[in-house]
Amino acid sequence: MARKIKIPNEHLKRFAREERKRKKDFRTKRQFYLIVCEGEKTEPNYFKGLKEDLPRGVLTYYQIDVEGTGRNTQSLVDEALRLKFAYEKENSRPIDRLWVVFDRDSFSANDFNSAIQRCRDSNPEIGCAWSNEAFELWYLLHFHFYNNGIGRADYQELIEGNLRPHLGEYYRYEKNSEEMYSLLKTYGNQEDAIRNAKRLTANFEGRQDYANNNPSTMVWKLVEELKALK
Repeated sequence: MARKIKIPNEHLKRFAREERKRKKDFRTKRQFYLIVCEGEKTEPNYFKGLKEDLPRGVLTYYQIDVEGTGRNTQSLVDEALRLKFAYEKENSRPIDRLWVVFDRDSFSANDFNSAIQRCRDSNPEIGCAWSNEAFELWYLLHFHFYNNGIGRADYQELIEGNLRPHLGEYYRYEKNSEEMYSLLKTYGNQEDAIRNAKRLTANFEGRQDYANNNPSTMVWKLVEELKALK
């Protein structure tokens, strides 16, 4: 029968202290992202899909929370700051990166422009993944470069036109679908979407009349940042 080795109590206590310190150090180094979306389903479903698709190990070192609010423009920024404060109070640690995601839609140019400028002027700056006119522009850029103004009513038809060759003529785009990230990954090209969105951004470089930047989307900035996490 093997002889048991007795470890002195002072060694056990030291090991326990070191383990607690290791866990504390890990929690301190872990980075926290909070992504607050205008839509309650469409945008959160996409970013949750992206989150789960990040390389193994990333979510060990980064906590990424995605919230859908039903708020827009200025009220969305207010809600994002409220959620940030509530989270930090509950967890006794700061949010390292705060992002908001919203669309131009039919909101006034002043509200839309002011919300974006408010994010830029915040300290620290709030990441702002805005789209003009709608988040679905980001989907379309996975297939083609669109350089003409797109009305909100046209997005569904264009998305269906790009996916029906793969999914059949009866495919219908569902705005709150939980499958869009997977469909875009399978049949579209995310790197093309980033390149196409950057080209659109370059068209309006230096301009701050964001409500007139159609088509345009800054979703690529958030996607690129998340994909760069190691």
